[in-house]
Amino acid sequence: MATKKEVTVEDKLRALYDLQLIDSRVDEIRNVRGELPLEVEDLEDEVSGLNTRLDKLKSDLETINVEIAAKKNIIEDAKAAIKKYAEQQKNVRNSREFNALSKEVEFQELEIELAEKNIREFKAQIEQKKEVIEDSKERLEARETHLKHKKEELNDILAETEKEEAALLKKSAEYETQIEERLITAYKRIRTNVKNGLAVVAIERGASGGSFFTIPPQVQVEIASRKKIITDEHSGRILVDPTLAEEQSEKMAKLFASL
Repeated sequence: MATKKEVTVEDKLRALYDLQLIDSRVDEIRNVRGELPLEVEDLEDEVSGLNTRLDKLKSDLETINVEIAAKKNIIEDAKAAIKKYAEQQKNVRNSREFNALSKEVEFQELEIELAEKNIREFKAQIEQKKEVIEDSKERLEARETHLKHKKEELNDILAETEKEEAALLKKSAEYETQIEERLITAYKRIRTNVKNGLAVVAIERGASGGSFFTIPPQVQVEIASRKKIITDEHSGRILVDPTLAEEQSEKMAKLFASL
């Protein structure tokens, strides 16, 4: 009966470094996209905001035109009332009735003056809002053109990288299942906390990759022996020897080329 192969520390280190290479490749792809998705999102929000603003301005214009129509009706009603009072004044029996009608005429004339003043103010508001509408339309057109170009740029990049990214994410999930949960948890925690998402790094020129802190020779020997998982005391990253890193890099380069 075949016995299950024991997973050595070296196997774990190779699996972790493979996973790091896959995840770093995903990071590279996403860095190529850079801020484009956020730029597109911001432009979409801006275009939406400008459209909402234009709708509000147009609605305001309609409301003002309704108000102007109402003021014109007031003027017409006041003119009709003045005409009626003028006719009534011809048939009054005394000065008291005449004066009462004169006051009604004065009141209607004041109503006309106020309504005409309101109409002038409303027309000034209309001109002001029309200027804002024209400015907003120009800005909207410019933003829509910019958004179109940015979307095309993003779509081109997505078309080039989407398939590879999906395949890599699938591989990343597969490789995670091959590593014990305790190590995956540590790997993800380190990856979140360190620069460039590098949780597993090789020794370069006597220091951990990307670091200037020298690793003592005795520790380097331990790392090269691959008998236990060793982390960098300064960054907390998991360390592997250069030979292992080179071997796994060559292996993963072939994998990436096949995707």
